[in-house]
Amino acid sequence: MPSEPIHPYVILDVFTDAPLRGNPLAVFTQAEEIPSRLMQPAARELNLSETVFLLPGDGECEAQARIFTPAVEVPFAGHPVLGAAFVVGADHPQRQVIRLRTGSGIVPVRVRRSEDGEIVAGGMEQPLPSVAPFEATEALFAALGVNGATLPVEVYDNGLLHVMIMLDDVASVSALTPDMRALRALGEYGFSCFARFGEGVRTRMFGPGLGVDEDPATGSAAGPLGVHLVRHGLHTFSTNLEIDQGVEIGRPSRLRVRVEGSADRIEKVIVAGSAVVVARGLFRLR
Repeated sequence: MPSEPIHPYVILDVFTDAPLRGNPLAVFTQAEEIPSRLMQPAARELNLSETVFLLPGDGECEAQARIFTPAVEVPFAGHPVLGAAFVVGADHPQRQVIRLRTGSGIVPVRVRRSEDGEIVAGGMEQPLPSVAPFEATEALFAALGVNGATLPVEVYDNGLLHVMIMLDDVASVSALTPDMRALRALGEYGFSCFARFGEGVRTRMFGPGLGVDEDPATGSAAGPLGVHLVRHGLHTFSTNLEIDQGVEIGRPSRLRVRVEGSADRIEKVIVAGSAVVVARGLFRLR
């Protein structure tokens, strides 16, 4: 009898430098051997916030990345791109920039290596987000159980749709117990609820419409969050902003975002962090 196809994969914890923190990610390293029809079921089986399937690169990128939540394929996501860059970069030890082709285009990730060549951190240049008012604020506030927000509620699109909701303080963010069914009814959004935390920000991201009730670390939301704050005068351009996420669900994560440009024109959005490999294995798919 022919043997069943076996596919290697790696598990990383992303936006942390220690295992069992941050946001877990699965990366299939030889996905060209996996039929497309099996990718979504495999992501659902693993049931992580996202799973990446790496395909061979071309002259413009080191690899192509297809990204799936348990429910849908998405064109771009932050912690999958950063984690995948760690995996791809291990096979390109001389490269300081790892380029990944996503559904939103090529995303370059500049990596920092230790003396022995191991990648210890990386910063991705994200697609520049568009911004628009979020219209269904009354239903949103009811679903979150809050009375309102301290900044205009706006939706940013960088391949995913992220809605920014600033609350009065960290205690209000930590106390949130959203109605997930009501949030899901609002559509395929990530709802980022945040407050100032010292010089940085504490945030929680709820995305039931994307198949993720609460995400431990959301790199694709970190960039828009930084843009949101600089647009409204609460952070300065070209200065790192530290974001803490995942604390309330036992997966503390640390993200850094830097927005370059001016009030007239955003030029770059860079989101950075660390990642660690915690497991390697083989997956049987047929």
